[in-house]
This record gives sequence, structure tokens and C-alpha cells, in this order.
Amino acid sequence: MTRDQSEARAIIVLDIGKTNVKLALIDAAGNQLTERRRANTVLRDGPYPHHDTEGIWNWMLDTIRDFAATTPVRAIVPVTHGATAALVDDAGLVLPVLDYEFEPPAAQREDYIAQRPAYDTTYSPSLPAGLNLGRQLAWLAWAYPADFARTKHILMYPQYWAWRLSGVAAGEVTSLGCHTDLWQPSRQQYSQLVERMGWNPLMPPLRNAWDALGPLRPDLIERTGLPADCQVVCGIHDSNASLLRHLDAKGSHAAPPAVLSTGTWVIAALPGGPLDDLREASDMLANCSALGQPVPCIRFMGGREFGALAGTDAAPCSVADLQQIIDQDSYALPAFAEAGGPFAGRTGSVVGPALPTDAERTALATLYCVLMSDWCLTALGSAGDIVIEGSFTNNPHFAPLLAALRRGQQVTVTDDASGTTCGGWMLAHWGTAPSTRSHTAEPIALQGWPQYRERWLAQLL
Repeated sequence: MTRDQSEARAIIVLDIGKTNVKLALIDAAGNQLTERRRANTVLRDGPYPHHDTEGIWNWMLDTIRDFAATTPVRAIVPVTHGATAALVDDAGLVLPVLDYEFEPPAAQREDYIAQRPAYDTTYSPSLPAGLNLGRQLAWLAWAYPADFARTKHILMYPQYWAWRLSGVAAGEVTSLGCHTDLWQPSRQQYSQLVERMGWNPLMPPLRNAWDALGPLRPDLIERTGLPADCQVVCGIHDSNASLLRHLDAKGSHAAPPAVLSTGTWVIAALPGGPLDDLREASDMLANCSALGQPVPCIRFMGGREFGALAGTDAAPCSVADLQQIIDQDSYALPAFAEAGGPFAGRTGSVVGPALPTDAERTALATLYCVLMSDWCLTALGSAGDIVIEGSFTNNPHFAPLLAALRRGQQVTVTDDASGTTCGGWMLAHWGTAPSTRSHTAEPIALQGWPQYRERWLAQLL
């Protein structure tokens, strides 16, 4: 088979978000042929809340077999949420994969804080629960010393799946640089915590996110029906996958857009922006791009907060519903999720007249997520173009509302409700730009909307 014939085959992206797991089959031109989803269930049996890795594994292999029966596949690319790692030996997991929303004992937290590096070396803010991956690892080593001692590799979550598929252990900077306390983005090296804890020997060789680690394991070829030359790509952290299409070959941009990657988390990133203005107290951080550069970021748990306000089965809302919320001075004040964000520690509240209809509650949730996104963009110093990716692109009011607040900044919306899928495709076709379709959001004409924002901001003081 020639190289051209190989690259004409489809790829599979394994996209593990905090809420859902998705497998997408994408052709050589970047068109999604089909996808399947399942819930990303956290199991409560065993020693602590942990991810259902075996459930995902068996579902994934069965789904891949179905995909392979429809079209030739040349590569599998894992993309996952951050703040998650797997401890493995040659036989597999030595401990279940800890859910980052689990809160280790307070006594361990005090000891860990004394060990963690300074913020201005890692740009990793001190976060609740296990959102600092270093804290998870330190707690596992403290609580389960015999199991931890069996560890051969500490694998970031995308690379855990790549290892299970290929048998090759690798490290990669986007997951290492995702508020883990393990990485120094400016120096592109491990932090002092890794040395202090004696974890250097457990960190596998660093590879590029787009590197092919090798072919699928022979037993998996038989089980899935994939071709023997199907390659497993190293993989990437999900919000960095969304960022990929906005980086040029040198990892910079002439006038870098701010990128809003939306889903369970809403992450505002400013490629090429300065690090000096990052504030730990506001949950601001420097992620690390696939090309190794630090990227100023700020985030909040927007998808979960939207669900808390609107309900899990949110009803559609109209422009009239939005106007009604503004006119009657109803406000949602942060925060409605406990897992970090610039207003972590504050209890969310709804003030103003009651909201009797589902549509009004959706309208309030939409206004809240726009105002929080606007706040985050201002905190980052965003002054240029803004690109919105991810699940909020399905909300017809989100981008126009944001555009009405960010006058002088062009707000565009991608055609891809999952920028992670596009990023995964790019890793398998490294050096090839995707055919990107987007549209410019026209500012929505709501009376009193900027003034509503000012009243909302005043209530945050």
C-alpha cells in the first residue's frame, strides 16, 4: 500500500470528556462519518471513586469492530479530559484511576501544600479535590504505599489508552501541563515536585502528541478487525486538541484569537498571551500547547453550571425569554459548581423575581454562562478575535450575546460542536490544515444587555 493510499483511510478519535465518552469515525478529508457515545460513569465500589476503565475499554473495542466493518482505518487517536492519570505495571493498573472530584483527607492536603512548587514556576493554581494531579498522586502514594510501589509508569490519561492499545508507554506535555503541579511550562521540564517525590523514574519518555507510538497490539487486531498496520497516536488533552487549529506551524499567531473551548468546562485560552498577569486566586493558569508553549488560560465549569440552572433537559428559550430576564432583573450569581473557577468557594444564588417556566430558566443559564465567559476573557486581557468551539455552539444565543458585549472584537463560531474531534484528526494528519467552516456571530439586539452586565458585576463585589 502506498503512503497516499494509507492516508486516504479513516481514523478513529477516542474522546473521553468528564461527562461522556465518544468514538468518532472520521474520513481522510476530516468529515465525521459516524459517532457513538456512552456516559463516563464514575464507579463508587472499590477503595475510592474511580473511572470505569474496563467498561470504556470493552465498549470501545466493540464499537471499533463495528466501525472497522464499514471502512478501512489507519489510526486511533486518544483525547481525554485532564487531571487524571493511571498507575500501571506490566500487567495493567496497580490502582483504579481516581476521579479528580474526589476530595482526599484534609490532613494530607496540608502536607501536600508544603510540598507543591510555587505558582510562578508551574502557573498551576491550588485547586480543590484532585484537580491538581500531583495531589492525587501524593495521596495514592500515602494511602496505598504497597500498590504505589509496584508502579512502573505514571501515565497521563490519553497516554494510558494509547498504552493499552499499543503497549508503548509515553508522556506528553499537554496533560502534564494541565494544572498538575508536575510541569514548568516556561522551562518545558518537570517541576521540583516530581524530583521531591522521587517520581522521575516513573515518568515515561516524552513524545509529541502527534507521534505514532506503534501499531495496535496483535490481540486487539484480531478482536477489532482493524488492519495490522493501524497506528496508535500518542494523544492529547482535550482543550488543547480544540486549540490546535488556532496555532500556526511555529505555535504562535500573528494576532492570536482567544479560544473558548466549551463543554463540561468552559476554558478561555489566549495563545501567545503574557503570563505576568495570571492570578492564582482567580484560578488562572498556564496550560501547555501541543507545541510546548505556555498558554494563559482561565476556566469555569460552565456546562455543569448551565445544567444546574436550566436542568439536565433544558428547554429551548427565545430572544423574548432573554429580554424578560433582563427586564425583570433576575440574576444568577456564581458559583454553581464546586470544582474550581474564578469564584470557587462562593455559593451560587439566583436573585430577583421567580422564574416559573423552563424556558426562562434556560434563558437565565445562558445569560450566566455568557457573563462568566465575558468575565474570563476580560481577565485574560483578550482584545482580538474570539473563537467559540464545543457544545455551546449548539446554543443559538450564546455567541450573539457575547458578541454584543465584546464590541470591536470579532466573535466566530466553528462548525464543529466538538473541537476535540478536529484536533484528534489533525494529530493523525500532522502538517495538514483541516477544512474549517465557521461563521461570524452578529451581536444580538437586546435592550439593556450591557447595563445588565454592569449590574451583575456590581453584585460580585
